[in-house]
Amino acid sequence: MARKPQKKSKKAQVDPKDRRREILETAARLICENGYNGTSLRDIAEACNLTKAGLYHYSRSKEHLLIEIMNYGMDMFEEQVLDQVMPIVDPVERLRTCMQKNVHLVTDDRTKEVTIILHEHATLTGEARAHINARKKRYVRFLESSFTEAMRDGQLRAVDPKVAAFSFLGQVLWIYKWYRVDGAIDADKLATEMEKLFFDGFETPPVPESNPASEERVH
Repeated sequence: MARKPQKKSKKAQVDPKDRRREILETAARLICENGYNGTSLRDIAEACNLTKAGLYHYSRSKEHLLIEIMNYGMDMFEEQVLDQVMPIVDPVERLRTCMQKNVHLVTDDRTKEVTIILHEHATLTGEARAHINARKKRYVRFLESSFTEAMRDGQLRAVDPKVAAFSFLGQVLWIYKWYRVDGAIDADKLATEMEKLFFDGFETPPVPESNPASEERVH
């Protein structure tokens, strides 16, 4: 008698990496809504359709989960912003593009992990905090070196590169405090307006080309 073919399981296999990413994104959303202290591991487990014990399979503590969220957010930032702009040769174009991409990342309602890096920056302690701060400093050094290069080439007015870098960051990273996805200003307009506001008064005016005919008349 022929054997009946076995039925395939209807339950699709979930990639562990995808499941971990889903947990981090869910936890990030809850922490953004309720704050770190106002969000329990039980809240996160229930939102992920897990038991509290099941959540421990993915993260051993709430602080460890916060570290993972911040590292995930930094990975996202480096992939979508820093790695994209570093190859740009012209320093001003590099900085302008960097601001555009950074604004889009901060205003994207799906990237709560990035918001947590900004909002919960003082929550971590010890080595975890030092590790995240070291990753942030890479961005600051990139901005400082780009501003230094642009000023050296005469493309931007001479100011302290550190002041320029932190002014850039202050303008961009404060967005999450006031921007609303369903508000009157969309992300594209915001990125363009903020780029113009910061750079249009910062760039040095082009040197006018000399006119030989005019010079002859003067002499």
